[in-house]
Amino acid sequence: MITRRDAVKLTTIGAAGAAVSRTATAYTLPKLPYAYDALEPYIDAQTMQIHHDKHHQAYVDNLNKALAGDPALSQTSVEDLLRRLDSLPAALRTAVRNQGGGHANHSLLWQTLTPASKSGKASGQLARAIDQTFGSQQKFEDALKSTALGVFGSGWAWLSLDAENRLVLGALPNQDSPLSAGHRPLLGIDVWEHAYYLKYQNRRADYLAAIPHIIHWDYVSSRYEELVR
Repeated sequence: MITRRDAVKLTTIGAAGAAVSRTATAYTLPKLPYAYDALEPYIDAQTMQIHHDKHHQAYVDNLNKALAGDPALSQTSVEDLLRRLDSLPAALRTAVRNQGGGHANHSLLWQTLTPASKSGKASGQLARAIDQTFGSQQKFEDALKSTALGVFGSGWAWLSLDAENRLVLGALPNQDSPLSAGHRPLLGIDVWEHAYYLKYQNRRADYLAAIPHIIHWDYVSSRYEELVR
């Protein structure tokens, strides 16, 4: 469940991830769907706590501050804000891109990770699409790792759907969202250093080798089927 600061509930379930919640006046931080230590040994509890409680909370707080003076926009889902980023007031565009992107990206991330015992593999329509597009799940995982390794500095590697429901793999800098390019994200790998540095230091490749062990493929597969309907 996702907490809110008051009783007025406005929830958007959409193309940036699981429910990204907000009150009538403020976006709010979603709870993790598992304990901080649930992803060990692949991601440590301290990293998860800091990443969620500090970094994600900061994106939420800064987004609320940026939109505080615009009631209409503050009532809009973060996904919709990111989809129409280029049409937003210039004074708000950077904040929505960075802070709104950070909120949406992380809200999806928490849902697409799971304890290793529940990870599994892609199934159903998504499994068939991965085989058709990449050749096999292993080849997809190799391509995802290569894409993430290729990010210079901070950013994300994304598996998304384009306008024709084709799987596309690519990288974006900082907290940019695939939504702003007209894509619908299925799975994102965070390669900001705060996502892995406490455990892996500068060994990004080791962190990326660990990620496939904790991808929540049941969630990603179900999400794919929902988005291609």
